[in-house]
Amino acid sequence: KRFDTFDLDTDGKMNMDEIMYWPDRMRQLVNATDEQVEKMREAVRVFFFNKGVDPVNGLTRDDWVEANRVFAEAERDRERRGEPSLIAMLSNAYYDVLDDDGDGTVDVDELKTMMKAFDVPQEA
Repeated sequence: KRFDTFDLDTDGKMNMDEIMYWPDRMRQLVNATDEQVEKMREAVRVFFFNKGVDPVNGLTRDDWVEANRVFAEAERDRERRGEPSLIAMLSNAYYDVLDDDGDGTVDVDELKTMMKAFDVPQEA
């Protein structure tokens, strides 16, 4: 199901242009600065490149599960080496954009914005 969120044209392959739709959608929904959005875009680019999304060829549905397994192992290796987590990098970049009032927390309204950005039903 998560693969389908990123495969916007339903061709069985996600590519960076499709993935970059999501940070751009966040820009439309929140009062983010250009710097925040660019930080989020870079975090998304780095994260999905390390997830196996080739900048030229993308990532096929058939390779998605294996790419996630390899990524999880690489995250554990980064942790063992004391390197920053790419999941944390991505989460922090989104968090900075979602925390619209800058109070260090994401409140219910800010969470609803994220859910709207990712087309998550609010009943979830």
